[in-house]
Amino acid sequence: MESFTNTVVHREAGHVMSSRTETSAARASTSNPPGQWRFFVFSAIGIFMFFVPVTIAGKNTIPLDHLVTAIQKYAEPVVPFAILALVVLGTLRPFVSGSWRASTTRTIFAVLNVLGLVVAVVMLTETAPSWLAAEGIGPFLWEKLVIPVGLIVPVGAVFLALLVGYGLMEFVGVIVQPIMRPVFRTPGRSAVDAVASFVGSYSLGLLITNRVYREGKYSTREAAIIATGFSTVSATFMIIVAKTLGIMDIWLTYFFGTLVVTFIVTAITVWIPPLSRISDDYHPDATPQPEEMVTHDRLGTAWREAKGALAEVPGFWSNIWSNLRDGTLMAAAILPSILSVGLIGLLLAEHTAIFDWIGWIFVPFTWVAQLPEPVLAGKAIALGIVEMFLPAVQAAGVESLVTRFVVAVVAVSQIIFFSAMVPCILATDIPIKIWHLVVVWFQRVVLTILVAAPVAHILL
Repeated sequence: MESFTNTVVHREAGHVMSSRTETSAARASTSNPPGQWRFFVFSAIGIFMFFVPVTIAGKNTIPLDHLVTAIQKYAEPVVPFAILALVVLGTLRPFVSGSWRASTTRTIFAVLNVLGLVVAVVMLTETAPSWLAAEGIGPFLWEKLVIPVGLIVPVGAVFLALLVGYGLMEFVGVIVQPIMRPVFRTPGRSAVDAVASFVGSYSLGLLITNRVYREGKYSTREAAIIATGFSTVSATFMIIVAKTLGIMDIWLTYFFGTLVVTFIVTAITVWIPPLSRISDDYHPDATPQPEEMVTHDRLGTAWREAKGALAEVPGFWSNIWSNLRDGTLMAAAILPSILSVGLIGLLLAEHTAIFDWIGWIFVPFTWVAQLPEPVLAGKAIALGIVEMFLPAVQAAGVESLVTRFVVAVVAVSQIIFFSAMVPCILATDIPIKIWHLVVVWFQRVVLTILVAAPVAHILL
């Protein structure tokens, strides 16, 4: 996987139009591709695996989550070693490929990956020192983040091939284009990303985003908007946040409130720097395939686009293998960073006052929003940049339901956190800078406080 810092090659407008014409012509010549049943059958399987919660053994979640849980349970003796193999692959690959020399940032992360490998080894062999073996540090990173992410990304990639590889993304993209383009400045097909992230996980959403970006169907700015605006933690993790903060009795209010607030905040951030100033060029190795605007016969056009995608899809097993390979490489790139960057952030939060100081930046906004405990809320929210679950832990004992609700919404709507989300983004080909991510995090936190607080005051 190429470095996220690779320079994006400029594409002339004429080239874009030419590519669009060639793509349209190619699709017109294959208006009735063989195997149209694949659109219905494979897309239905993908939708079921990602978007249809089912109850098994008393647990209600999407089938993909059930599958990963089953693997984790029935292959328990093997899973930790498989995860360690991914960490080794992710640590060695930058040095073998030479990508660690690409930039200062890549060099720093390559070195941090070595630290992540050391952490993985001592956690697996149960030889971690007491400070690392503390329940909220090493075991949290290894058991709650690394193992689930290490499983769900490669396994999810297999079903991702069915969800986005047989025309569904193109079909849905045309249907919702009137909403996505003017509101979020992204193609209609990005709606699939948004739903996959909210129901599945940010890692799966980013896997979709990176694949589509590399295919030339997202520009750099569009990919950055989708990665930082839609790639939230999953609904299943939201349940953990809600339980921690004692708001499960208003679960539907919390879930749908968070969904609406998150997308409102995204609709604002896309129009202001740094996202608004990111280049509209495409991946340097891709042929640009910008989404054409549809003004009439939307349903018919959507079906034609889907058939065009069917005509271009490779063989079934080739498609599965390509996605599995991409998912495995992404998981390998993510895991060492979670164990190193995440560890550093958790230690700073646990043993220093740095996040108490950062928290004061948000106190004016929590005060304006009339949260009953503005100082405590500000300090809790500041922890979110390290790990999205920490604000919930910090505010768990707060008496005010309004404050707990707002903290719970911010934990999800902020999207960006260094223990896992940032390494995921940096493992993609999207050339977004770390300072971009920090600024967008700050913007999203402030806007979420100001949008969520009135909602909480009205509904609770």
